[in-house]
Amino acid sequence: MAWTRRYDDPEPQRVNKWLAQSGVCSRREAEALIAKGLVFIDGQRVDDAGRKIEPGQTLVLNDSAQTLLETSLSVVIHKPVGVVSGQPEPKQVPAVRLLTKDALWGESPAIPGFENKLAPVGRLDMDSRGLLILSEDGVLAKAIIGPESELDKEYLVKVTGKITDAKLGMLRHGISLDGRKLRPAKVTLVGDQQLRFVLKEGRNRQIRRMAEAVGLHVVDLYRVRIGPLQLGELPEGRWRPLTPEERESLIKASRP
Repeated sequence: MAWTRRYDDPEPQRVNKWLAQSGVCSRREAEALIAKGLVFIDGQRVDDAGRKIEPGQTLVLNDSAQTLLETSLSVVIHKPVGVVSGQPEPKQVPAVRLLTKDALWGESPAIPGFENKLAPVGRLDMDSRGLLILSEDGVLAKAIIGPESELDKEYLVKVTGKITDAKLGMLRHGISLDGRKLRPAKVTLVGDQQLRFVLKEGRNRQIRRMAEAVGLHVVDLYRVRIGPLQLGELPEGRWRPLTPEERESLIKASRP
């Protein structure tokens, strides 16, 4: 079914910017779809990449546009500590550099190259490890990190400091960061100085900052699950393609 949405913001906005903000695709992808004649506003084809959509108008991506977006490349990586998820600073190693033939786990129809614009969908900071998705699929990105997503993420976290029931209670529903109260979290003690966090949001260095707020210090942070997608037996430093079935299950699970 073609993607259809009414634009209800008070001010006109460029189509490519709105699609990117909505998590449908990147601006570059939106411009490519417009160039192919696959974007329509109120039934009229959009031919200008700078076209703005007006309040009350309805934008439609036809079935061919949906097919192009749904066949975009997505990969699963077991990110090691010391590797950055996105754009690296000098001397840092980005996760995309792990996407080599030698590091492939299993089979893939293609090895990502410079033509693929893979971006992290839910970052892991450089000092954290575990499940990381890189994708050029805007629909998938919206499903995982969009403002309406209901996907949770699971982490195993090793800490130092005394763990008490009071601290666990605060971690579950009593922490504010940057002046905003966090959504309730599931936090349980699962081993010697090890906590399991299950979150439905992903603020910058959130778990580390939550721990610091109650007098704990994170020494190891390991993401094991995003929604229905498990890290499983994927070895550290290796990658594999995301399957169509996994993509569909992530999108389905993200809906309220």
